[in-house]
Amino acid sequence: MTLTQEQRLVLDAVRRVAREVLYPLAPEYDRKAEYPWPQLKALAELGLLGMTTPEEWGGVGLDSVTWALALEELAAADPSVAVIVSVTSGLPQYMLLRFGSEAQKRRYLVPLARGEWIGAFCLTEPQAGSDAKSLRAEARRVKGGFVLNGVKSWITSAGHAHLYVVMARTEKGISAFLVEKGTPGLSFGRPEEKMGLHAAHTAEVRLEEVFVPEENLLGEEGRGLAYALAGLDSGRVGVAAQAAASSAAGTRRGSGRTPSKRSVSSIKAASPWLRTCSRIASTRSAASRLWPLPVRSAIASKRCPAASRSCSSSICSGARSPLVGAGAAALAAVALMASDVLGSS
Repeated sequence: MTLTQEQRLVLDAVRRVAREVLYPLAPEYDRKAEYPWPQLKALAELGLLGMTTPEEWGGVGLDSVTWALALEELAAADPSVAVIVSVTSGLPQYMLLRFGSEAQKRRYLVPLARGEWIGAFCLTEPQAGSDAKSLRAEARRVKGGFVLNGVKSWITSAGHAHLYVVMARTEKGISAFLVEKGTPGLSFGRPEEKMGLHAAHTAEVRLEEVFVPEENLLGEEGRGLAYALAGLDSGRVGVAAQAAASSAAGTRRGSGRTPSKRSVSSIKAASPWLRTCSRIASTRSAASRLWPLPVRSAIASKRCPAASRSCSSSICSGARSPLVGAGAAALAAVALMASDVLGSS
C-alpha cells in the first residue's frame, strides 16, 4: 500500500501529538484511572475526533484507511485514548451520518465531529453481549416520544459522554435512541476495574423512566439493531488498528524506543491484516462488505495476526517496559479486547 501525500501529512501530525502529548501523560492517567480530557481536547483541536465525518458536519472528511492508520498511531502512544476516539468517531458519528435526520446531524453530529462532545454506544447488557437480539431494555411509547428503562453494560465513556446512542426494544422491534447526558432518569455505575485501559472508563448506563422525545428516535422504529450492526462493522476496523498498535508497542517499548522512532514503513510492515481491513472499509459499501467476511472470528486472537502478536509481544517485553500504562497487563488487555470487543468473537 502506497500512502498519498495527504495521508503522510496527516499521519505526521498525528504522530507528533501522540509523541508530545499522549505518550508522556499515559502512565499517570493510567495509574490514576483518570479520564483523559486534556488529551482529547488536544486531539479535537486537530480535528482528530471527527476524522471520517464530512466537513459539512464539522469533521475533516478523511478516508477510512487514514482513520485506521491514525488510530494505530494513537494506540501506540496511549491505548486508552485510542479506545475513546475509536468509539466516539466510529460508532455514534457513523450511525448519525448514515441514519440520522438533518436536524439530528446538526444537533449532535456537528459537536461530536468537532470534539466538543464525546459519544457513547449503548448496546451490550448484562445478559446480552454478542447475542444482541436478546437485549431487554424497553422503550414504551407515550405521548410525544418514548420512555426508556433498562441497564447497559461495559459502556465506554459512560458518565463522561455527552450523547448516548441507546438500543431498546419497542413494539416494532429494537430501535435506536439519542439520549443526552443530564436527561432525568439517566445514571451511571462506577467505572469497572479492568486489567488495563484504565483511563478509558467503562461502566453501566442505567435508564429509569427516561423520556426521549420522538425526534430523538434514530432512523426508523424497529431498525435499531441493523443500525447498530452497521456501526459495529465500521468500529471493528478501529479495533484492528489498536491490536496492530499494541503488537508494535510491545516490541518497541520493550527495547526502550518511543513512538518518535516509528516510520511509515514500519507501520506498513507491521500491520498487513489491518491494511486489508482498511481497504475494505474504504469502499462505498463498507458495512455490507465487512459483514459476510469472517471478520468477527478472524479478529479473535487465535486467527488475527495483529492480536496474537500483541499478546505474545506484550507478555514477552512488558516487564521491561518504561511505561507503566503500557506494560504487560495493559498491552495484553488491548490484545484481549481486540479478540472480543464489538462482538468480534
